[in-house]
Amino acid sequence: MSHPLIDRAREDWLRALQRTQRSCDAVCGKPRVEGILTRMVGLTLEAVGCQAPIGARCDVVTPTGQRVEAEVVGFSGDKLYLMPTSDIRGLVPNSRVIPTSQSSEVRVGPELLGRVIDGRGRPLDGKGPLRARKSTPLEGREINPLGREPIREPLDVGVRAINALTPIGRGQRMGLFAGSGVGKSVLLGMMTRYTDADVVVVGLIGERGREVREFVQEILGEEGLTKSVVVAAPADASPLMRIHGAMQATAIAEYYRDQGKNVLLLMDSLTRFAQAQREISLAIGEPPATKGYPPSVFARLPQLVERAGNGDTAGGSITAFYTVLVEGDDHNDPIADAARAILDGHIVLSRQLAESGQYPAIDIEASISRLAPQIMGPEQLQRVQAFRRLYSIYQQNRDLISVGAYQPGTDAEIDRAIQAQPRLMEFLAQDMQQAVSLADSYQQLQFLIDPMLAAPTGAASTQGRPAAEGNAA
Repeated sequence: MSHPLIDRAREDWLRALQRTQRSCDAVCGKPRVEGILTRMVGLTLEAVGCQAPIGARCDVVTPTGQRVEAEVVGFSGDKLYLMPTSDIRGLVPNSRVIPTSQSSEVRVGPELLGRVIDGRGRPLDGKGPLRARKSTPLEGREINPLGREPIREPLDVGVRAINALTPIGRGQRMGLFAGSGVGKSVLLGMMTRYTDADVVVVGLIGERGREVREFVQEILGEEGLTKSVVVAAPADASPLMRIHGAMQATAIAEYYRDQGKNVLLLMDSLTRFAQAQREISLAIGEPPATKGYPPSVFARLPQLVERAGNGDTAGGSITAFYTVLVEGDDHNDPIADAARAILDGHIVLSRQLAESGQYPAIDIEASISRLAPQIMGPEQLQRVQAFRRLYSIYQQNRDLISVGAYQPGTDAEIDRAIQAQPRLMEFLAQDMQQAVSLADSYQQLQFLIDPMLAAPTGAASTQGRPAAEGNAA
């Protein structure tokens, strides 16, 4: 039986204990509860005895004092699943697991320009430590979609085929779809050097280490590096570091956008980011759904891509290009399908054009910019449609023309396409060391298409007949 005096004394004692606990927390902070490492399978660590939220950092300390940093990626009951961010050799059972922080941050500032860093923000270029003192959350901040500035201003990327035929607006997010060895890295380097942007942020995610050096020294060059920040998480980095590399590049771009700058974000590649998330998800037991990809992969992609675009303050923008590796030239790959659905357009590089010596090997038929009507005038849009129509007609009848089965004069549109084809291909080609401005691209397209639109159909057929007959012979 309870007694009023005893109950009152118990309440007074509890209040005193709570006051003492609050005083201790104010002076010393909350005590850290350590756990122990109980299991390791592949790259996944299991710990018990401590609690930490998803995304928190932990230190795994061996009895010999070796320290390995890891991040919480999941939990089940009293178990925590952690993914290491560095080398795991030397870990032993019952190593101490010490939670250290709740979230990851990225150091940002003007000091990052001209630097090459890894997925953890450490310098890779041998130019000394980073002096940046500001920081921003790795996950970024959420922007109200109704608060974003609309896309109205075109962006000059220095590539004639893109400027004139698949125009890009400031704040647009584009996909660059290509197989291996088709020239996407060289095209990214051209856009890095020639794009009219205040800052360029390059994320090299999951690429070969050799290609990182080649991109920085040969493709990007000293001139392009001066206004760029390169985040490199090569293929031998842990899957968590590859994900952090992509998120860090995006966070750096967000910082410069919030400063009112126009930022060009180049991510190579979105496919490697998705594969890193697949490795983590499968390691912690998430079942695969679509061709080996767990559902969390398709949730992660829009979370990363939606962070780019126009901002809601200071008038800055992030124009983003994400390369998508279509393995085996299969454009129906799940990642390619998901990327097309969430991006504002796509540029497709053709292996057939690349093997024929065409550079850049842009497949105009398969490439599209969804914002072209918003950033182009009606006359320019009409010229683009005429170019695409002539190009498409020739490609559809290419086999008949090549074997001489087509008789000139049978179809006036085909005759016109045959006559225009050499000049169309010449327009698409460009020297990688030469930039073509937005105004020059529009003007050259005008000089190419307007005479064709003004010429009578019969004249085009007559002019195209000798060449076609010669081919048939």
